Amino acid sequence: MWLRTSLILTLFLTLGACMKEETQKPEYTLVIHGGAGTITRDKLTPEKEAEIRGELNAALAAGEAILKDGGTALDAITAAIQVMENSPNFNAGRGAVFTAEGKNELDSSIMDGRTLDAGAVSGVKNIKNPILLARAVMEKSPHVMMMGTGAEKFAATQGIETADDAYFHTDYRWGQYEDAKTKKNGPLLDHDGKAEEEAPKGAMNDDPLNGDYKFGTVGAVALDKQGSLAAGTSTGGMTYKMHGRVGDSPIIGAGTYANNKSCAVSATGHGEFFIRATVARNVCALMEYSGKSLQQAADRIVMQELVEMGGDGGIIAVDKDGNYAMPFNTAGMFRGHVTSLEAAKVGIYKD
Repeated sequence: MWLRTSLILTLFLTLGACMKEETQKPEYTLVIHGGAGTITRDKLTPEKEAEIRGELNAALAAGEAILKDGGTALDAITAAIQVMENSPNFNAGRGAVFTAEGKNELDSSIMDGRTLDAGAVSGVKNIKNPILLARAVMEKSPHVMMMGTGAEKFAATQGIETADDAYFHTDYRWGQYEDAKTKKNGPLLDHDGKAEEEAPKGAMNDDPLNGDYKFGTVGAVALDKQGSLAAGTSTGGMTYKMHGRVGDSPIIGAGTYANNKSCAVSATGHGEFFIRATVARNVCALMEYSGKSLQQAADRIVMQELVEMGGDGGIIAVDKDGNYAMPFNTAGMFRGHVTSLEAAKVGIYKD
């Protein structure tokens, strides 16, 4: 009798522990991306793949250090994005692509899910870390978005670090620009997820490193220990884009959105489609108004609505409970995540 009672008690305790483990929520979550597109194993050398994985891990480490210490989601995503902006391997900050005029025009945005405050900049030049300028617009100005020379003048008043043209000039990006200029292809998508036979001539194959003129737009989303969400995105846009072209990255509701009631989202893809579909806001809206889970909402927008429109790309998202989603409808997406319950993990390919 005693043995039977003991076994039953052990069974109940075990089941209780399992149920508790299944429902345990992370204290914090951080998710990052470095662009989505035709990223397959034959496009990257082992050395380049290892380098990019290392930089994704470095971005996660920078953000997690803040979250683990009780810091804010805003500070965590800012730190993570800066790591990727400082890398020549991503189309943001130092690694930004060139416009048709041979310039680097940078876009960025950030949003605080606690207050719904947001800041964004578009078409800025010589700003070393555009995410810092977007945050300054949010915190130090009465506006949400500033552009061009006006944003650059504001940056000077805020002590935002600048860099000369040489800092942004990489042989890899300049080679893409020269190739596009020679072939007169027009703007080349940073995130072309189409098959080779469907892609614009010169947009694939001619690039031995990755095949579709990308290492892309960067972004980060996070939930902190206080239960607040934040999202940020930064990009250089399209190779050989027209002067003044703006994609979804600096547009609140399209490329970036955060609301503590639902989720935080950062997008990467063909910006014109992401703007039309108001991708980032719609993911959160599906959760708020339709009661969908984060994964259901993210899949509905990225894997269904965008596909039906012909838009390529992906998103990263985290909800108020620390759940995360990283759907993409392309061959790959540079991405990574870490939570208080899960060790850091990065990925590149669809599998």
